[in-house]
Amino acid sequence: MKSPCLLLAALCLTVSAAAQTICIAHVNMIDVKKNVTLPDQTIIITKDRIVTTGPANKVKAPADATVIDGTGKYIMPGMTDAHIHFFQSGGLYTRPDAINLTNYHPYQKDQDYVKANLSDLMARYLACGITSVIDVGGPMANFEIRDRANSDSAAPTTWVTGPLVSTYLPQRLDEKDPPIVKVTSPEEAKRQVQKELPYKPDFIKIWYIVYSGHKADSTLPIVKAAIAESHANGLKVAVHATQYETARLAVAAGADILVHSVDDAVMDGGMLKMLKDKHILYIPTLRVMDGYYRAMIQRQPFTTHELAYSDPFMLGTLTDLLHMPEAYDYKAARGFIHVPNKADTIMATNLKLAQDAGVLVAAGTDAGNIGTLHASSFLEDLLAMQKVGLSNAEIIKDATLNAAIGFGKEKDYGSIEKGKIADLILLEKDPLLDLNVLGNVSMTIHNGKIFTKEKLLPVTPEILAQQQLNAYNAGNLEAFLAPYSDSVKIYDQASGKLLLEGKEAMRKSYGPLFKAAPELHCQVVKRIVAGNTVVDEERVTGIKDKALTAVVIYTIDHDKIVKVAMAM
Repeated sequence: MKSPCLLLAALCLTVSAAAQTICIAHVNMIDVKKNVTLPDQTIIITKDRIVTTGPANKVKAPADATVIDGTGKYIMPGMTDAHIHFFQSGGLYTRPDAINLTNYHPYQKDQDYVKANLSDLMARYLACGITSVIDVGGPMANFEIRDRANSDSAAPTTWVTGPLVSTYLPQRLDEKDPPIVKVTSPEEAKRQVQKELPYKPDFIKIWYIVYSGHKADSTLPIVKAAIAESHANGLKVAVHATQYETARLAVAAGADILVHSVDDAVMDGGMLKMLKDKHILYIPTLRVMDGYYRAMIQRQPFTTHELAYSDPFMLGTLTDLLHMPEAYDYKAARGFIHVPNKADTIMATNLKLAQDAGVLVAAGTDAGNIGTLHASSFLEDLLAMQKVGLSNAEIIKDATLNAAIGFGKEKDYGSIEKGKIADLILLEKDPLLDLNVLGNVSMTIHNGKIFTKEKLLPVTPEILAQQQLNAYNAGNLEAFLAPYSDSVKIYDQASGKLLLEGKEAMRKSYGPLFKAAPELHCQVVKRIVAGNTVVDEERVTGIKDKALTAVVIYTIDHDKIVKVAMAM
């Protein structure tokens, strides 16, 4: 008998090969508009659209339909990350204006990696059940990325804008195709908006930053001019305004979307009423600064979900400071950087106030920034919203329908209804009861095509080697063991002596090590990949005063590490 994963893979190939009708029968359907689970429903999809939904005893599968048995499973709309940046990798070297490590890793190398691995990044979003993403600012190349993504069946639907119309210019970013353009007058702001119009942006983004010692309204004419020109051309305006006063002024000037939380003061009743009355979309991005801070202090509590779904090579960079302390004094930073901090508390308070006041809230991560990894960070933001006090129903609506409404896409996206785009995710449990189930999506249906994690994220020997290395550095025992075969054998390379056999033996050996050595870190000095073999020259610190060096040979078979040979 074939395994469920193999059957799903075969189904994916069958359905993707032709524009068939899909019938998902006897499934429990999440109605995000009513915040209820409707039992025993059937959904009919033809091409990329939902054509019928209703009780299973009233909706029959067409004769030519591919039928998916949803008995005991749950289905909800595909999710939207309403705040990402494609020009940033999420790795340690992606924002040299924040942590300047260009002497160790050129910024261009990070940019080249992002461009070369865009398809993998897109696939990770779908694997996490994220069927739409919104890039809220980047270089003019963003428009090419949008066109490429929207022509790729294995990429989420993508909406973008171009360079941020900004009152401030950070240093060390790309100057040839800048993601941020500083303007100094209303006329310049208007021209920058006009420059983007031929590329058909989905909206315009303003970076409303006020220099220390200046009043919030000192650059307000620039903001007003950009908003007016955008609206004159039928475009919504998103604004980065994290201070209470800049957010208030931006909304009063006509902004449609606040892409971050207000983090310097608790919003009062008047502010909340204005946000609600003006139908402002509020995107909290609760965890983005924590990503920077944790990188700066080298405290990286990666979750099992992040270790499984993140780009393993970008995640791996986030612990690099442990083996290059001369580049940045992370130990000193631990004395003045604290996670969480006062701003986190204010953001949490403001999100709860906004949600309770009826403000339109959408989930967004600011993915791409240091420590906020594409795709995998979304679940962590949803769980952070839960900790603030939002209900699972509110969070699911914020992650689906509300983003569609806020960006004017609700006619086609955001809920499971007749006529809408068939963007759905199939789950084993009810997310209204357990939000963590969103970390293990059984199936993603995007534009009427079926995808599974196995299809989207094929495993390679190098990925397996990197994933176990990342989990080792995170001290996450279960994630560390996941890439290994149950019967793995570990040898001393010189003598041929068998050191450990089986996962349970590894668990008994490495579990106590991870607990005893919280600063444990393995650096890959050099790596060679040859077929199903990965050879790493490794340098391990955090066990004794001196670093340990080793050459480790990993042998992979059937997507698992089956043999390890170590030469110390």
